[in-house]
Amino acid sequence: MSAGADLPVLLIVEDDAGLQRQLRWAYEGYTVVVAGDRASAIDAVRAHEPAVVTLDLGLPPDPDGTTEGFATLAQILALKPDTKVIVASGHDARESALQAIDDGAWDFYAKPIDIDALGLIVARAFHVHALEAENRRLASRPGAGGFGGLVFASPEMAKVTRMLERVAPADVSVMLLGASGTGKELLARGLHDASPRRHGNFVAINCAAIPETLLESELFGHEKGAFTGAVKTTEGKIEQAAGGTLFLDEVGDIPLPLQVKLLRFLQERVIERLGGRKAIPVDTRIVCATHQDVDAMVAAGSFREDLYYRLAEIVVKIPALGARAGDAALLARHFVTRHAKALGTGVTGLAPDARAAVEGYGWPGNVRELENRVKRAVIMAEGKLVTAADLDLDGVGDDGPMLNLRRAREVADRAAIGRAMAQAEGNISGAARLLGISRPTLYDLLKSYDLHG
Repeated sequence: MSAGADLPVLLIVEDDAGLQRQLRWAYEGYTVVVAGDRASAIDAVRAHEPAVVTLDLGLPPDPDGTTEGFATLAQILALKPDTKVIVASGHDARESALQAIDDGAWDFYAKPIDIDALGLIVARAFHVHALEAENRRLASRPGAGGFGGLVFASPEMAKVTRMLERVAPADVSVMLLGASGTGKELLARGLHDASPRRHGNFVAINCAAIPETLLESELFGHEKGAFTGAVKTTEGKIEQAAGGTLFLDEVGDIPLPLQVKLLRFLQERVIERLGGRKAIPVDTRIVCATHQDVDAMVAAGSFREDLYYRLAEIVVKIPALGARAGDAALLARHFVTRHAKALGTGVTGLAPDARAAVEGYGWPGNVRELENRVKRAVIMAEGKLVTAADLDLDGVGDDGPMLNLRRAREVADRAAIGRAMAQAEGNISGAARLLGISRPTLYDLLKSYDLHG
């Protein structure tokens, strides 16, 4: 096949001349390079830097064994660690193929070859390679690496980070809207790090996690003797973030009386501590977030309209994980690596069924649910690879029939809820309308399937 300058390169390492011819002409849309032994395969990797390699483990001078195949795999990955190597497995050599995956191969295919099935594996490998390359490109851009270590390659998240990069230098209040678990605090921290305030403090407070009676003191501080137990004067979060950024998570949970005091700060840039009478000027930038429908809260009178407009000078909508093409697989691999290292386990990656399940699942709990499942799976995995069963996603993404009716119902419910939550951008009422159920029913399902962030 003639080389196309702008086509991705597929290297086929196969010593059987007949299979070489069959595979050489089986693929359109790729520049196909063929090698018959280890030396020529390594030369091809150096010359063409293929994104994907299909590798027969039985290569000369050991065509009936796997020694040369494993040596070739090791050299390819040493030269180009990001290359997706797909190893060939005969019916009697499945254990060797699984061992190759433990050693860094991306997937395996069974011999005799089904061209269509192998074509799907190859196409998926190219897709993942392209996503990872885009993720590295985005991460290497000036300012992009500052967004809290976010891992993504989807155009949806690229759009969000580009918007935040433009907003960061401007001293305006920003409201992040998105479902629980979508990474709003990471984005807020990224906004701070990309701003002129990056040398100041980044202070975060979850307004929903603090009792109403304590929230005012947490935000504005208190003077000595302001209430029982106030044995000394204490700065609040707004003062602690002076010169920097205060992140108000779940700002929709701030009670109305306290909203008035927050509005005064945003208008006049001064605060009064609880029990104090002195106006204290404070230069703090406010970034806030909520998963609630703030427009509906304003209409219902539970959130002040004037405060909303002060907080929402810039509004950024964060897409749900299910609406971010390719990010779930990238994040899953990232979390496997992170938690396997932190926990000291021998887990090295995701098994093929786990990858398929991750890609096929709706992730209604977003990134937080994904990380929790992966961390648990890294702990529970019995082998070096996390399986779909370890993730409690066995049956998701499989082509075979699912005969357990209860499990099938749960998988279908999870997928439908995930799609609805993504389309409704995390809004419970909107998702319930899309699903044709009531809000209480959707809340019950979220609780039943442990999908709350």
